[in-house]
Formats: sequence, structure tokens, C-alpha cells
Amino acid sequence: MKHIILIICLCLISSCAQTNSSTTTPTLSSDVFNKSAIAQNETITLNTYVVANWQSPYQSADIAVDLTIVTPSKQQLTLPGYYVSGQSGELSHWQFKFTPAEVGTYTVKVLINNNNMLQHGKTEQFTVSQSTLKGFLRSNDKWSFQYDNGQLFRGLGENFGWEKRDNDDSKFFKELHEKPRFNYDYMLKSLSEDGANIFRTWMIFWNLPVDFQHVDNNARYENTNERFNPSGIKRMNELLDIASKYDMKMILSLDSHAAFSGQGWNFNSYNTKNGGPAETVAEFFTSDEAKQRYKDKLRFMVAKWGYSSQIAAWEFFNEIDNVMYNGEHQHISDDIIVAWHKEMSEYLAIIDAHNHLITTSISHREVDGLFDLPSIDINQSHLYKVTNDIPEIISKFEKAHDAPYFVGEFSAEWDWSQNFDLIQEEMISDYKQGLWFGMFSPSPIMPLSWWWEYFDEKGTSAYFNHVKTINDLMLSTGNKALAAQSVNNSNAQLTTLALTNGKKAFVYVNNPSDTAQNFTLNNLPSLSHLDKIYDCESGEFIKVKHTGDYTLAAKQNWVIIYNL
Repeated sequence: MKHIILIICLCLISSCAQTNSSTTTPTLSSDVFNKSAIAQNETITLNTYVVANWQSPYQSADIAVDLTIVTPSKQQLTLPGYYVSGQSGELSHWQFKFTPAEVGTYTVKVLINNNNMLQHGKTEQFTVSQSTLKGFLRSNDKWSFQYDNGQLFRGLGENFGWEKRDNDDSKFFKELHEKPRFNYDYMLKSLSEDGANIFRTWMIFWNLPVDFQHVDNNARYENTNERFNPSGIKRMNELLDIASKYDMKMILSLDSHAAFSGQGWNFNSYNTKNGGPAETVAEFFTSDEAKQRYKDKLRFMVAKWGYSSQIAAWEFFNEIDNVMYNGEHQHISDDIIVAWHKEMSEYLAIIDAHNHLITTSISHREVDGLFDLPSIDINQSHLYKVTNDIPEIISKFEKAHDAPYFVGEFSAEWDWSQNFDLIQEEMISDYKQGLWFGMFSPSPIMPLSWWWEYFDEKGTSAYFNHVKTINDLMLSTGNKALAAQSVNNSNAQLTTLALTNGKKAFVYVNNPSDTAQNFTLNNLPSLSHLDKIYDCESGEFIKVKHTGDYTLAAKQNWVIIYNL
């Protein structure tokens, strides 16, 4: 991505901050305001220099440096700035990163809140010209997202939860999991080549530990006394560069249950033993000091990386229900968790000038009220050993909460102590089946599999290209929103799902049995207008004589496409 550097010189000078004496008016100067135009959806970096007093530049109660923005459509935005260098009471360096989505004239100025003393900078303007860049992903409907340029998007990918650890805990695949190739550089390139367009990853004390002073089990990272971990920041910067290179969208899980349970709490920066404000995990969600610290974390995340359209969604928690329970004993109430998510999602929606999607996830226990919060854009749960039920489960969540939903993790097995090679055929067929079931269900992201090392080793990830072929057809050939299509199959042993994009009907037929099955389709007006038949396993369109009667081989599946 091309970056344009804007230099803004701003000085906030206080002759005597302790006595709240007057300060000079902040000034702005930059050649950028004399440029004819900046390209739409290209990131610009603005530098500002401030003299102010603080105990910590990462505590917004001490110092908050923001950019106020009025867009061409007159929308008013506030973009947090992030601290780069300098000392309290001396000249300090701050930056803003902004990716303008609209064409036209933007009006901006710096706003500084230093210990409740407000200072406004001079108003400046710059102009943005139209470009061919797609922009950010936005909510569209329950089947798809939409880029700023109007292009539809459905997520196809998998989890890549973390880069390889120094000492993996897998009973049977420790050697595989510790192979150096399992890093963002290799995996994002491989997934992109295999046809994927999205992945989900964690921030945790062994991976992207931006909010952890104490790290573990990954030599890439170092312990620190800094509020935010420099080694985690460095890798996060690199990750966004890699994701941009391969145009891979990311669901970024900001926290995981793993840092709030068992030994994980010992690494948590919010733990009082590590200088944090919470004596217990429950206090993380209820303490005003802990919540303010978390909001300052969100400010930093948005200021530092919110510019990136590669971030599809911020995810507050991986499996928040596993934080709430010790085994089957619930020690943190639903009300506390819902109240925390409401407060944080509303705050994040206000400070994120780029308006990324927001999600959070549960494992298998529902949290009453969580999936009905207006500022949670897309709901998410994790499904193991129930892949055949995915269409029914997606439909249930979509109807119960009237909001988009996706399966954030799935597989034939969740237990990492099992030898997957003993069920290899089931693991691989389940991986493939989940993708098709998700495609033909109302979800903007197809189910994301777990166990990335295993499926990469088996070559299963290449199957994404098979699914991509139909996904691209669905999104590129229609003139209406995707919608479920009613169709009947004469053979009850076959699974049949269908949808339409206004111009074509797509019918998915799966034969899970050990024998070939004959079938006919009916109750679809366009049955006489066969376009083509796609063999899901071979990834090829096949020639089948169209008589209305079909024979589908054992363990095979087709997508039959009709013109409307």
C-alpha cells in the first residue's frame, strides 16, 4: 500500500501547567494541504509534535491527542493519535494514520486534552480523488459483506491462531507444530495461493503480545517494562504488511480465554501481581480502573492499526464463556459480561474512525443478551463434532438474534490429545463439508477450520480453490442479494441446499453414503435451464446429459447451476 507522509508541526506550550496558565494556540503546517489531491483509500500518516505533561502517554486521562475529521459527506469523526517518542514536559512526537474512504474535501484539526485542558489546532483541508482501491469491509446483509466500492465479499479461510511455539503441547503432532514454516509469512502466502481470503488469529502472551509485559513460549518476543510490548508491536506491523501483500483479511482476536484462566492469568497485564488493576479475573470486567485501562488499549489499537483495511473485524474475546466458567461452575455472571461488551463495543465504535466490524465469540455456552448488542456487528460461536448440523445451527442463530453470524472455529475433533491420523479421512471430509454447508447458509464468512498445521501438512488447504470457484460465481453473476432457494430432492438420503443471486440458482447436493445415489430435483422453476454442473471434489465443471435424472457417486458432491 502506498503511504503519503504528512508533517504537521504542532506545539502545545504551557508556561506553568500546575497553575493552569494560558498556552499558545497550536499551529499546523504541512505541504500536503497544498497538494491537488490524495488518492481514495490510500493511507496517509500525519505527524504532530506536542509539549505536554503526563504520567503516562498511554493514559488518555493524562494526555489524549486526537484528530477531528469532517468528511466530504459532513460526517464528523475522531481519530486517536499514538505516542511515538519524547518525554513529559518536553517536545513529544505523535502520529495519526488515516485511510480516507470518501472522495472530496476533508477538514481536519488536532485536538489535545492534557489533564482536562483542551487545545484546538488550526483547521486545515485536503482533497481526495477517486481511486480503484476497494476500501474497507462493511456490513451488508446476513449472507455477505460489502467493500466501500460496492463489491461483495464472502469470507473463505481458516484459523491461523498463532505462529509456531517453542514448545508445543500436542501429544501426537508436537514435531509438526514446531516446524519453522508455521509463520505468517508462509501461511498467508500459502492460504492466498490456495484460494482463501480471510484468516483469524489471536493476541496472547505467546503471539502478538502487544498488551503483555510478560511473554512465554515464543523466542520471537521479549519481556518488557513498557505499557505496550515493542516486540509485539513490531510483529503486528509486519503482519499487516504481509496481509496487505497477499490481500488477506484478518479477524483479530484481541484477547483469549487462555490469558484469563489457569496459568494464563499469571501472564495477564491486568493482574495486580503484574502491576495491573484487577486482583481477580472478575475484577477485569467490573473494576473502573481496569475498564479504563482496556479503553486505552483500544485507543492504541485503533490509533496504531485502525488505518488498515486488512483488518476485517476486531474480536474482543476468543471464547468468552470459557472465562466465565471453571469447568461447569459459572463464576462470572452473564450480566457482567454483557455489560462489559456493551460498554467496550460502544466505545470502540465511537473511536474507530474507520468503522471496522466488531465481533466476539463463545465456545459452546450461550451468554444471555450478548448476541443482541447493537454494537456487535456479527455474532460468532465455535462448533466441533457437529459439522453436519452447521446449516441448522447457522439458521438458528440468524433467526434468534436477527444479526449476521459465522462459525469462527470448527472441526471433526476438538481434543488436541487425540491422534488425528486415526481419523484422517473424517478430518479431511469434515473440513470440506463445513465449507460447503457454510456457503449455502446465511453467513458472510464460511466456517473457519482449526488445526491449521495438520491440514497444511495433508495438503487439504488447496481445497479452498474448489470452493472459491463457486463463491466467485455467486458474487459476480447476480443482480440481487443472495437468498435461500426452495428446491426438493427425490432422494432423502442426499443433503440438498440451494440459493439464488437473482440470475442463477445454485443447488448443492451431497451424497454421504457408500453407494451411488439416483435423484431428481423439483420445485425449482428454472430446472429446464441447466447452466453447468460443478464436481466439488475435482474442482471441475463436468458434462452430464441433462434428462432431469442424475446419479451422484458415493461420498461425492455437486453444485448444479441453473439460469433463471
